Amino acid sequence: MHIVDAACLALGAAQHLPLLTTIAAGFAAAWLLGLLTHRLGLSPIVGYLLAGVAIGPHTPGFTGDVALAQQLAEVGVILLMFGVGMHFHLKDLWAVKAVAIPGAIGQSLIATLATCAILHFMDWPFKSGLVLGMAMAVASTVVLLRVLIDKGMLNSSHGHVAVGWLIVEDILTVLVLVMVPVFSTGDSSAAPAQGVDALKALAWAVTKLAALVAIILFAGSRVVPWILARVASQRSSELFTLTVLVLSVTIAVGSATIFGASVALGAFLAGIVVAQSPVSHQAAADALPMRDAFAVLFFVSVGMLFDPRFIIEHPGIVLAGLSVVLLIKPVAALVIVAIRGYPARTALTAAIGLAQIGEFSFILAQAARDHGLLPPQAMNVLVATAMVSITLNPLLFRYLDPIERRLSQQPRLWRWLNARHERHTASLNLSAQQAIASTEKSLAVIVGYGPVGRLVDALLRDAGLHTVIVDLNIDTVRAISKAGHTAIYGDATRPEVLEHAGIRKAVHLVVTLPHNDGRLSLVGIAKQINPALEITVRARYLAERDPLHTAGASTVVCEEGEAGIRMARVVLEKRGLEEYQIEKLLAAVRSLWRMEHGLMVNANPQPPAPPA
Repeated sequence: MHIVDAACLALGAAQHLPLLTTIAAGFAAAWLLGLLTHRLGLSPIVGYLLAGVAIGPHTPGFTGDVALAQQLAEVGVILLMFGVGMHFHLKDLWAVKAVAIPGAIGQSLIATLATCAILHFMDWPFKSGLVLGMAMAVASTVVLLRVLIDKGMLNSSHGHVAVGWLIVEDILTVLVLVMVPVFSTGDSSAAPAQGVDALKALAWAVTKLAALVAIILFAGSRVVPWILARVASQRSSELFTLTVLVLSVTIAVGSATIFGASVALGAFLAGIVVAQSPVSHQAAADALPMRDAFAVLFFVSVGMLFDPRFIIEHPGIVLAGLSVVLLIKPVAALVIVAIRGYPARTALTAAIGLAQIGEFSFILAQAARDHGLLPPQAMNVLVATAMVSITLNPLLFRYLDPIERRLSQQPRLWRWLNARHERHTASLNLSAQQAIASTEKSLAVIVGYGPVGRLVDALLRDAGLHTVIVDLNIDTVRAISKAGHTAIYGDATRPEVLEHAGIRKAVHLVVTLPHNDGRLSLVGIAKQINPALEITVRARYLAERDPLHTAGASTVVCEEGEAGIRMARVVLEKRGLEEYQIEKLLAAVRSLWRMEHGLMVNANPQPPAPPA
């Protein structure tokens, strides 16, 4: 009886505290389902959307307050866009502008027109099809970055193209958010008669947008950093965090109420301004936990709008949405990247990485829904498409290599995909091969030209070796060639690229790649071509040493181990130990590592003897 009374009291309290109940239920469901999807190797975003479905009005059991959840989601939108603005770097876009700008615009246009055409045959209004198509065209930054990091591809040329592409998509989405209020004016059936009014509204919206950008970027870039610096000087972390929150929310809400822009655009501009402050890193660190928490509620609120029965009742429109995201978008990206002169591997990475939708799609759809541009079922289409595409995306990345192999078995298609790329690189590689053939110095092939590769290259050239750089970044190869050094463009895991780099003639191969993508096959292929080759490989973790040695590496330099050795050496030197004592201790540690990884202990050099 007491249990029943307690339950009744709890139910009554919950009815009087809808805000707290919705927050508690939303976070709890998101935590459980986010944890489950993460354990299954899927994006937690899928779990958050499912959590919203579970506590939404369209499923049995507890039902959260949809209106309150959407208000909380607005804070999530503000903080999400604020974070995007803070991490927006024009240089990242500029490095791949030749493919990212035309590619993102072209792919977005194709996806939007395809969605419009499909929905036209389903008797949807033109404006609804247009906005839903734009939402379908935008990929999730969160999902793509997570997959690239997990695959060790974020710092590769493939990753740079995909990330640059997303930056352009984000900018396009921000511009579309500005246009949403303009789209909502007038009747689409009377569009010709109201063309002048629409143009006037567009001109007024652009004028207000220009004023907003000018005020925030020019005046705000002076005022906001000054405020943050003054608050930071008070040495109060609570006040600093509160200041960041006040600035982001105030600028976002002010942009909406005064200039008629979206809160998302205002928050994006606020992030750009705050990023100019000397204390921007601390601001980002303080905003991150708040952003992540409210972003969860944003995805939960979107899931609450989803009716699972919609998939059963309207399977055709769901399949149409999936065909745009999983077929039309990837094919468009594949073709555009190949036409711009990038290799098939880069084109495939971009195509698969963009075959999903996420946070920006929902932000755009929510704004369009608030302005009456999208019917209620549009959100159902987006949520269903997002859950399926986000779930499949990591799985598609796992099959990147098999997909590439299958394509390479289609000679005509493979030649077409790589035709422009091969023409762009033929002259560069030809001059490099001539330099390799004519050199009389000992040859060292260096794979990768990041910070580690540049240092190795400089030291080996100073020591009198002729170095050949192999890199997948065409701009890097061009810069090295212009500087008078030898560089080959290509994927070093392909035997013909290693042959062009002079691997048969080389004495040393140094693999400086920071990720594990293809290192084992690269070492094996190089050793097979030139069994006498001395191969030195960079590795991140100790567990990677044994497979690399087995594949044929002569020396594996492990970041995890070498960092520990270097730090220990510094401490021991400061303690006053002699060099021979330090080397003796470090030799013992190296021997232990070799024993743990099944390697010969006596393969290490002996520590120096103590001075006589």
